[in-house]
Amino acid sequence: MPKIDIDRLRVYDGSDYPAPFRKVVAGRSRKRLGDAAGLDQFGVNLTTLKPGAASALRHWHENEDEFVYILGGEAVLIEDDGESVLKPGDAAGFKANSRNGHHLVNRGSADVVYLEIGTRAKRERAEYPDVDLVAIGDEKGERYTHKDGTPYS
Repeated sequence: MPKIDIDRLRVYDGSDYPAPFRKVVAGRSRKRLGDAAGLDQFGVNLTTLKPGAASALRHWHENEDEFVYILGGEAVLIEDDGESVLKPGDAAGFKANSRNGHHLVNRGSADVVYLEIGTRAKRERAEYPDVDLVAIGDEKGERYTHKDGTPYS
């Protein structure tokens, strides 16, 4: 497999969340290592959180496993049962359908850099327990809806 030139990869900033929710992830950027390698069974992102940024809204996935490994900085993992500090060398994982809402937040003054790895399920539904939001992925594409199923406009 060819070496990935990480410095040349496109940086994806923020999120495609509906407008009311985008500010939570302002300061998050990703380089899609898995895409660069042509992977289609799981994704790998090199992600940076600026001070004050979150990795996502708190969420859980029905069909996708998730794993994070901290490379630099200090992140706070917020889950249903509380908070844990993650430092370089620490990892966390979330089994599909665990229903444990989670995300990382950078409360420090330095960037947090980590690897995020996850399944690429053909059909997916992610729940966001703190807000009126559901993410759906299927043969129609990816989209966000309200919890009652109505789409965001």
